[in-house]
Amino acid sequence: MKKVITLLVVCLFASLTFAQVAKQSPDLKPDGKGHGNKVDNGATRKLRTSNGISYHGGPVMLGTVTAYYIWYGNWSGNTAESILPDFIGHEGGSSYYNINTTYFNGSGQHVSNSIAYGGSTSDNYSQGTALSDAGVQAVVSKAINNGSLPSSSSAVYFVLTSKDVNETSGFCTQYCGWHTDASINGKNIKYAFVGNPDRCPSACEEQSASSPNNNPGADGMASIIAHEFEESTSDPDLNAWYDSRGEENADKCAWTFGTESTASNGSKYNLTLSNGSRWLIQRNWVNASGGYCSMSH
Repeated sequence: MKKVITLLVVCLFASLTFAQVAKQSPDLKPDGKGHGNKVDNGATRKLRTSNGISYHGGPVMLGTVTAYYIWYGNWSGNTAESILPDFIGHEGGSSYYNINTTYFNGSGQHVSNSIAYGGSTSDNYSQGTALSDAGVQAVVSKAINNGSLPSSSSAVYFVLTSKDVNETSGFCTQYCGWHTDASINGKNIKYAFVGNPDRCPSACEEQSASSPNNNPGADGMASIIAHEFEESTSDPDLNAWYDSRGEENADKCAWTFGTESTASNGSKYNLTLSNGSRWLIQRNWVNASGGYCSMSH
């Protein structure tokens, strides 16, 4: 997912990245970072819907999917450690996450509107303050291998980095978060990187002055977590649901929010969960009725 490229399109026009060029070409495969980068010859396509997104034969995540957090870096005194578990712990069962039930596998089994928060662990800079993509995977592997988190192919592991940590393949310049999968100890593990938008507010933070939970960085991360979780469950192996440009469901609605309300502190929100908490979350693509961006289904 990339707010940065939209914001800096004028500055970057003279030196377009491959990802930007590729998005204009048909029949691409997603890379989990918000754009297509490999030609898809269509050999695995099973179903092309009339909803603006196609099924390519890969699995979706079925049943209740567990979310695990890995707090990477220094989170001391940051209210994100309570805000973000609260978000993922109440997102399941909402009309918002129900959008993902419009996605299904080759047997017609649909993603469920059910999320469990499985807990978290901390990592005190085991890979330093400059994480590579491989470093992110190493953080996930470490948490599983040392028993800090259980190993599950029915879960998504989120590496949440503090403000002082960079992801060197393009955080703040090409993406704000991404997801992928890897074989770790013989299991297919789905995981995601979500950086702290306080590192680059103009690129990855929709609201900087105030936010519904009085922590712009954490509120920004909640929106990115929602985006990556939706894609992880509907396209966990990057071979299930995406469009001809290689955009997955949440990519198609990235940085759009629909109807917004104003909280007492002046911040904007568009989602109220069952516990009364408020959030400003990016919309998701409904795979029905021709396809459209929405906050509910």
